Amino acid sequence: MPTRLPEPPQSAWKQRAYQIIFESDTRAGRNFDVALLVAIVLSVVAVMLESVAPINREYGAYLRAVEWFFTGLFLLEYALRLLVVRRPLAYAFSLLGIIDFLAIVPTLASLLIGGSRYLLVIRTLRLLRVFRIFKLGRFVGEGEFIVTALKASRFKILVFLAAVLTLVTVIGTLMYVVEGGQHGFSSIPKSIYWAIVTVTTVGYGDISPVTVLGQTLASVLMILGYAIIAVPTGIVSAQMTSHRPAPAAPVYKQVVCHVCHAPDHKPEAEYCWRCGEKL
Repeated sequence: MPTRLPEPPQSAWKQRAYQIIFESDTRAGRNFDVALLVAIVLSVVAVMLESVAPINREYGAYLRAVEWFFTGLFLLEYALRLLVVRRPLAYAFSLLGIIDFLAIVPTLASLLIGGSRYLLVIRTLRLLRVFRIFKLGRFVGEGEFIVTALKASRFKILVFLAAVLTLVTVIGTLMYVVEGGQHGFSSIPKSIYWAIVTVTTVGYGDISPVTVLGQTLASVLMILGYAIIAVPTGIVSAQMTSHRPAPAAPVYKQVVCHVCHAPDHKPEAEYCWRCGEKL
């Protein structure tokens, strides 16, 4: 079922504001959404630049001013969203409402907790609105196809993960017994960490076996790693090929009926598909 947008209020100016903020079929609504995306990108770039020490020493004060400026804009936008919807609490506790709120919190929290402002990269989640704004519904359909394949494969993947966890636990424990603390395998959890790093072919090299038996176990685990990596890919690929490709997602108006609040109207529709009210 499509997600129902917040209900438009009865007041004329609030309904106009609702159309601009929540819908993107009009020029004003589209411009608002595009400006919002640009502001999100600029605010995240400013925070990233602030984390670079040389840039921070030279322009830190300016970047923090930019960060607070955008935070003020997002706070005003969030307040407007709550003001123009008929059910503010319903929107505030919806997925989009929570993401909008979390986009503001890190900067405000930085007044009490140092460094927390860097968490405002959460704002990048709001960039997902680009699929709605630019009518990229076909990409959403393809994404749903992949999610469906992953869901259908979840039990096979869980069994596979359980087998891998058992394997690294056993090998890690054996390495702890064989190598001992003098070679870096000071505990079973640390040895299991080494086994995970090895089986995933990452190989940090901070711990390595020295004894012949330990190196033999490591060699076996490395070879198994290549086979293990291919298993989940094959499971999901087989599940995807067993289904027909998902059809392209239809294109809808970004208009919500002001009577029954039904979304997803066809581009040529002049009346609501649910209640028959003129759009």
